[in-house]
Amino acid sequence: MAFINLGEWLARRELLTPDKIGLIDGENGTRFNYRALNLRARALAVRLAQRYGIAQGDRVAVLALNSPEYLDAFFACALLGAILVPLNWRLTVRELSTILNDCEPKLLLHDPAHTERALDVAEALHTTLGEVPLFSLDGFPGANAALAALAQPFVTEDGEEPVVILYTSGTTGIPKGAMLSHRMITWNAINTQISWGLRDTDITPTFAPFFHAGGLNVLTTPLYHLGGTVVLLRNSDPRAVLQAIERERCTIVFAVPTVFQSMMEHAHFASTGFSSVRFCVTGGSSCPIPIIQGYAARGLEFRQGYGLTEVGVNCFSLAPEDALRKAGSVGRPVFHSRARVVDSEEREVPPGEVGELVLAGPHVCSGYWRRPEATAEANRGGWWHTGDLVRRDAEGYYFIVGRKKDMFISGGENIYTAEVEAVIVTHPGVLEVAVIAQPDPRWGEVGLAVVVPRVPGSLTSEDILNYCTGKLARYKLPRTVRFVESLPRNVMGKVLKAELARAFGQPS
Repeated sequence: MAFINLGEWLARRELLTPDKIGLIDGENGTRFNYRALNLRARALAVRLAQRYGIAQGDRVAVLALNSPEYLDAFFACALLGAILVPLNWRLTVRELSTILNDCEPKLLLHDPAHTERALDVAEALHTTLGEVPLFSLDGFPGANAALAALAQPFVTEDGEEPVVILYTSGTTGIPKGAMLSHRMITWNAINTQISWGLRDTDITPTFAPFFHAGGLNVLTTPLYHLGGTVVLLRNSDPRAVLQAIERERCTIVFAVPTVFQSMMEHAHFASTGFSSVRFCVTGGSSCPIPIIQGYAARGLEFRQGYGLTEVGVNCFSLAPEDALRKAGSVGRPVFHSRARVVDSEEREVPPGEVGELVLAGPHVCSGYWRRPEATAEANRGGWWHTGDLVRRDAEGYYFIVGRKKDMFISGGENIYTAEVEAVIVTHPGVLEVAVIAQPDPRWGEVGLAVVVPRVPGSLTSEDILNYCTGKLARYKLPRTVRFVESLPRNVMGKVLKAELARAFGQPS
């Protein structure tokens, strides 16, 4: 029996709840019911097929802020069996070109705010990929019923075909594209609905960018599947988010801890009406207790969780009543998921001991785009190896204690130190460099670069940071640079970052 692909969700919702408001544009208040959303996606699918020949398996990249048209593109590509590749608009042209040369898109979508950047990227790709056509989101056909009637959804037997490729830099510093299938996103939606108790009456503000799995899959796709309502915002400006919550009477609010902190510190936090909010959801990093307590003072509860791009963003859930009792925990596995904590020999460790978290279930991705070795390394024995070190207590609650991957999270953004090091070490005055995480009260963690100059005293922090500007997105830039004569290494020559962390890891 054929699997219902994601592009068909809107047709099902139109059949069941055609007049229900599925999307509210937070920029201008425009409301779209599910009938209109279905017509928009189908009309765009036909336009993409007719004008650009987009078909099953083709990649369509998009460089844009969140908008209704972005979601049109997502569902239109799903309908055709094409693969959407959301691009991080914070990346440099160099970084974007690396990703696009890997996925080889047939088309690059962009919004008016990123027209110039899209042109620069297209020019950079010309020597490797040839001409990559550009299509502006403001040229989309809208709810064109005549065009929509021509749509022919692709057929999938098991939903295994990728619908989205989300790129994340690996520990080697080379971006890897996680393939999110129709099957994966469907089961993520089901897990979220069951384990978090979502309702078709729920309304959520979505402001996490769609190039993050959190933007698409924490609440947006689960609520579309269920028939709820998404209030779409362009960014996480705290005043705009607070206004949207009160104005649209939102019931569930998802954000990373740094955004919740910004909202709590805003002058309008105390006066914002939160009576409609059932609970808040946070993830990306452990939520500080002062934030939980600050929202509790306004009558708001937190549900916390854990996820990865590769295994779905909603793999664990910590109920509000456990927020303080189990502070630091990500909770227990969601309903349709299996979790184990294993040692280096794949043996399960007992409660209280630390091991690697491995997951299995229908919510796991299909692997990495064109990276069979990386896929095989992660997906071993039917279990996806997350690279995160955890412990499980006697009650079955899981705690993240560290990462096997050399990565840290700053303001909800994953930063891989190898990628930053690979840029800094190309500076002609740098002999060696190691990047570590430094605790930060606002962002959770920020980067600290420990640099060995070729000539002692020849470099300044500004030299390093200026060199990185334009080569790395701003959020990846180290916050601090320290200079040393040499880096500590073990007998095998590996840099001992633990020693650097002890020497420099605390904020100056």
